[in-house]
Amino acid sequence: MVLNIPTQKILVVDDNPIILKVLSLALESKGYEVFTAVDGPEAFTVVSREEPDLILLDIFFPPDIFQSGNTWDAFKIMNWLQRMGGPQAKHIPVIIMTGADPGEYRDRCLAAGAANYFQKPIKMPELLDAIQQIFRPRVSDVPLELVVNSSSGRLRL
Repeated sequence: MVLNIPTQKILVVDDNPIILKVLSLALESKGYEVFTAVDGPEAFTVVSREEPDLILLDIFFPPDIFQSGNTWDAFKIMNWLQRMGGPQAKHIPVIIMTGADPGEYRDRCLAAGAANYFQKPIKMPELLDAIQQIFRPRVSDVPLELVVNSSSGRLRL
């Protein structure tokens, strides 16, 4: 029996193109479908269009001088996901990745709804482990039933 498991989609949001490229290559090599965004407005567009299963999100972004003039940060983006992103977006796990002082921001990010927090420079094995933990299916999510064959005492799918 072959299970057809859909590819997990990950959105990486960071204003640094090198970080976007490195994370994209690392995640794609593990079989994930990766989308990128450089700021809040672009992230909203990708979330609406692609419905990612996970977001990797930096905390700070430069001011959005071309569109709204707003200064976006991870807190505004997570708040938007909860309030305005639609039913699917409310349940997208967010992993924060930042160079900001963890003493000042770690607890605040987790309290705002982040699933995890990583300090830059990112330790890729630890990030990949955290992503696997998020995507690991819970027993209640597995659509298979195990049936006990009473005559043989064996389990079969």
